[in-house]
Order: sequence, then structure tokens, then C-alpha cells
Amino acid sequence: MYFDLSVVPFSRRGTFLAISELPEAGERTEGLYLRTVRGGDDKFGEAFLIELLDKHGQFIPYEAKASPALLRLDTDSAPVYAEVCMTDAHTVRFHTKGCGLRLTFRTSAYDYAYEHSAGNWEVNSFTHECRFMLVSLTGKLQMEVPWDKIKNSRIVAEFSPEEGSDSVEFAVQEFRTVWEPCESWVPWEQAACAVREEFGAWLNASLTVPERWQAGRELAAYITWSCLVPAEGCLTRPAMYMSKNWMTNIWSWDHCFNAMALVKHNPKLAWDQFMIFFDRQDESGLIPDFINDKYELWNCNKPPIHGWTLAWMMQRTDFIKESHLREVYGPLCRWTNWWFYYRDHDGDGIPQYNHGNDSGWDNSTAFNNGIPVESPDLAAFLILQIEVLAEIAGLLGLTDESAAWRRLGEETLERMLRHFWKGDRFIACRSGTHEVSEGDSLLLFVPILLGKRLPKHVLQSLLEGLRDESRFLTPNGWATESVKSPYYTADGYWRGPIWAPSTMLLVEGAAAAGDIDLAREVSRRFCSMLDKSGMAENFDALSGEGLRDRAFTWTSSVFLILGHEYTT
Repeated sequence: MYFDLSVVPFSRRGTFLAISELPEAGERTEGLYLRTVRGGDDKFGEAFLIELLDKHGQFIPYEAKASPALLRLDTDSAPVYAEVCMTDAHTVRFHTKGCGLRLTFRTSAYDYAYEHSAGNWEVNSFTHECRFMLVSLTGKLQMEVPWDKIKNSRIVAEFSPEEGSDSVEFAVQEFRTVWEPCESWVPWEQAACAVREEFGAWLNASLTVPERWQAGRELAAYITWSCLVPAEGCLTRPAMYMSKNWMTNIWSWDHCFNAMALVKHNPKLAWDQFMIFFDRQDESGLIPDFINDKYELWNCNKPPIHGWTLAWMMQRTDFIKESHLREVYGPLCRWTNWWFYYRDHDGDGIPQYNHGNDSGWDNSTAFNNGIPVESPDLAAFLILQIEVLAEIAGLLGLTDESAAWRRLGEETLERMLRHFWKGDRFIACRSGTHEVSEGDSLLLFVPILLGKRLPKHVLQSLLEGLRDESRFLTPNGWATESVKSPYYTADGYWRGPIWAPSTMLLVEGAAAAGDIDLAREVSRRFCSMLDKSGMAENFDALSGEGLRDRAFTWTSSVFLILGHEYTT
């Protein structure tokens, strides 16, 4: 498998480092960059521009050919090339044949470089809040580091072959405090082979899908493997970022889908993905909107799909024991109660979203008429979460608590139907005034997750809407806004494009409602689109083109789950 570095970064499990082809922007020139994804989203984190050099120090054009374990830079002058491999969490190794290689560091703030020891130069990046050690293994290293009062105005490292040789080997090692020299370096081929074997083991442990989608499976496996970062800073456990492009966080519902894809073959890592937000839970019960290594955001949150997720995982693994249930029960109780205590301002027993971001469907038409909004998907998620809490309380011998949760679940279901079911459809409305929202959003079909708990006529109406190929159902799956809606926009985020989480929720909902054929058909359409268009953040519902960040982990995870569960 090879992938386009302008779409999918070259990285590996357990590192904050990545390599991408970036376009020209501001002071940044177009080119191939070694990056760091430390410090949060919406940053490319470009550190070093990578260029090949001939024997005269002139730039040699090259074509990047990236695979999971190895990045090769080929030129028109064979055998002149360079190879790059991320051999561990902190090390990028370079090997050239017939050429040299130049790294140009983009300086700002107080960035500087100095010779740490013979053949080793430290680059201290205040910008990226880390340091890099340039380690010359074979060949010559020439540094250009002019000093400008408090920083180097330029940091350029040129690695070239020794006289009589045509190759260079060196490493870039990332660290934050103290650099520990490597006592001995594994030979290049051996190091690259170890990475290939590591990814191969991850691929073999990934969920299987039909043979026709094997290319998609390998890409999905690579994206999930390469987007894992270590437990560091605010990250209490190893974490699977949404992407190593610019969505370099974990969000507090995205992580659930990644946990679900891991639970069968990697349950410990799945549990870490599921629990990481509860490690950061506020005493009120709120969990943050997103986390990265540096900080967490509390301005909004995401929907309580965690009970539904936990029940799904418990059905598919024996890994989750009593100790895990005791670990999660208290935090899940507090998260559930938070919605009833802090998000029901009109006191009608129906919790609200204060902003579209709280729902995960940021700009859905359910929020067209203003905020706060009472939406039936939120009530459905809470009902499912309450039922899981009742089950866990029973397993833990908390009989009275189990009964209390069951009563709350029944009451909430009754209130939800009375409040939101109007004629032949669910509605969303302003909290307080209960003014009905405009638009025709797929969000209002999410209560189908409740399955047979809903009256037959409700289920039938929901299924008819989901089967309607002139409304939501396109050749690629379910649009998030009806294609007939005046608010439908091809690249409108949650106003039209197909998303992995909405697809997963409604496929599971259709199955829970008894329409397994619909669940399988939509899964087939969705997975076919992804196998063709890649693992993008979302997709044009009609053309199937990938949109926004095109190397997304929850898309990859949902592809693997639906391909495995509904199409094999």
C-alpha cells in the first residue's frame, strides 16, 4: 500500500512526529516537512523542510512514495534516492544513496541550535515545546546557524556523503528535557524490517472485511495505527488522535468509535480509549470536549453515547470484568446526572444542548432557530446510558440504585415520546418556548437506536424515512440533511455530507428496529465509498468525494466495524 502524503501523513504508533507534503502558506514554502503534532489542533506543526541535494549542494527534484513502514524519495537519476523510517516513538532515521539531504528548520521565538557533542546538534524549538537532536551516523554534517541576538535566524543542516562514499545515514530524535544517546544503532534494514513487522501485526489484528475492500482495510488499519500517541501531559493513557493532519485531538464521542473497533482484538487499548475522558472528568460530572497532550477544552461537550458504547463493547468481549465495571460506574453515573442537573433549564425533564457543538452535529439544522435546543437524540442516548447503569448496578449488587435507574429510564422514555413525537416524526425544539426547529436533519432519526422500546408505528415511520432514496438515502449512504431540504449543502459539514458516526448509529438503529437488510445495504454503500474515496472526515453525499481532513480515525474505525459486522 502506498498513500499520498498531501492527504495521509507518514507516521507510526506512539509518536508525535509525522511527515507530510504541505502547500505554500504565508512564510511556509511548499514541500515535504517533518512535523510534530504536539500542542493541539489546527496546527500543522511543521519543523523541518526536507530536500535532496546533489554533490554540488543543489536541490534534486524527487517523488515521495509512502508506505506504512517506509517513506522513499525517488529521483529521475537512479539509483539516487533517500529512505525515511520512524524506528521508534522519538526517532526518525534517514538513509540516502547517491545524494545528500538538507533539513531547514523554521525558526521563530527563541529557537536555537548548538553542537551538543561531536556529530550531534541540538535544535531547541520553543515553538514546538520540544527539542530535536540531529545525529550524524555516516557522512558529513554541515550546519548553518547564524546568531541573531537571542536566537538563530536560520538553522540549516546539510548531510552529505564522505569522499569515496555515495550514502549518508543520520537520525532526528525528538525529546523534551534530556537527550539520552543511543548506545548502538541497529542496522538500517533491520530497523526498517522491525517497523514493517509491527504494522503487519496491527493489520493482522484489525477487523476483517470482504476481500474486495482489502485496500480500504489496510488504509484504515494504517491510519488508526499511525494516529496513536503516547500517554503524556493531559493524556493519561495512550490515545488515538482523530488525525495527524490538523485534527490532532481526541473528542469526547469520537474516542468511542475507535474503542469499539479495537475491542475484539485489542481490548486493553480499547478500554484506554473509552476511559481516557473519565480520567479528566470535572467534579460536576462534565467531561471535556476534547483533549490533547497540552490542554483540554471545556467550552462545549459532546453527547452521552458512552452508555451505548459500553453496552456494545460488553457484548463483544469477555475482557470487561467486575473491576472495569467498578472503575466506570461512578464516572458514568456523574456524567449522566450532569445532563439532568445542569442541562434542563426549563425543568421539563428533557435535557438540552446549549450549542450545536454539544450534539456533535455542530451546524445541524436542528439548531436553525436558536439555542438551547431539546433534541430527541439526546434523550435516546440518556435512556440507553441509564439502562446500562441499571445493569451495572445490578451486577455490582447495588439493587436499590439499579431499580432507581430503571425507573428514571422508563420515565425519560415516556417523556421523550410525549415531548418529541409529533404526528409521524420526531422534532427538535427550543428549550423553554418549544418552538419547533426548521430543516430536515438526519439527527432526528437517531432515536431508532432504542429499537423495540419504541412503539411500532414510530419505528415504522423512522424506517420509511431512512429507506427513502429521495430524502436521506443516497448511493453512498445517508446524507445528514435531506437532499430535498433547502438547507442541504454538498460540503455543508452536518448539513448534507455523509459522516461515519451518524452512519454507524443509524445502521445499529436499523438493526435494533429489526431491519437488518437496510443496515446491511447502507453499510455496503458506505464501505464501498470509503474503499474508493479514502477515510475522510466526511463525504459529499451524492458524489462520494472525501471532504475536509482526509485521514480520520473514526471514519477508519467505522469502516472496519461495518465492513466486519454487516457485510461479511
